[in-house]
Amino acid sequence: MAEATQDKDIDQARIMLGLLDSVERDGGQSQRRIASELGIALGLVNAYLKRCVKKGLVKANQAPARRYVYYLTPQGFAEKSRLTVEYLSYSFRFFRQAKADCAKLLDGARERGLTRLAFAGKSDLAEIAAICAMDVGVTIVAVVDANATGTRFVGSPLAASWDAVGEPFDAVVVTDLTSTKKTCEGLLARFSAEQVLIPALLRQRLRKSEELPQ
Repeated sequence: MAEATQDKDIDQARIMLGLLDSVERDGGQSQRRIASELGIALGLVNAYLKRCVKKGLVKANQAPARRYVYYLTPQGFAEKSRLTVEYLSYSFRFFRQAKADCAKLLDGARERGLTRLAFAGKSDLAEIAAICAMDVGVTIVAVVDANATGTRFVGSPLAASWDAVGEPFDAVVVTDLTSTKKTCEGLLARFSAEQVLIPALLRQRLRKSEELPQ
């Protein structure tokens, strides 16, 4: 439960930092655009903006067409600096653990003859795993993410579904950081358990949240 709470706090810090950064760059942009930029629901942007205004981090001035222009207060700039340091510290710890976990996972896959892999989820974890893949000598055939845009990610083809992957692969590495449980359940319904590779840090999160699919 402690880890789940920490993950929630980190995600909230990420959203708050992204929101403050967005307001600093362009306080006149719409909440819908901010939501799209941060990858969160429009209602969540509105709730966080109201929280920022209440805390004195952001001020709002009414503009034509019933719109508002937001700008950071001195307290807002200070909070943005604090969150930046906090998030960078977390990112360093995450990178170090993720790199160790992925290197071990992919090295084990190679020893089992699983040398052509696909990633399930476009994320920071997928980027780290791609670096490890080059180090251990396995090939990333595709990255599959239903919500992703574009045609390539970390040097590999990006597909919206497993049916869209054009080449055969031996196993799938779970790299989805946002809907891990749902992704794991979908993969285990489609592939054998031996073909679904889950990095240790994701297994720890799922297990502590009692969400590890059987």
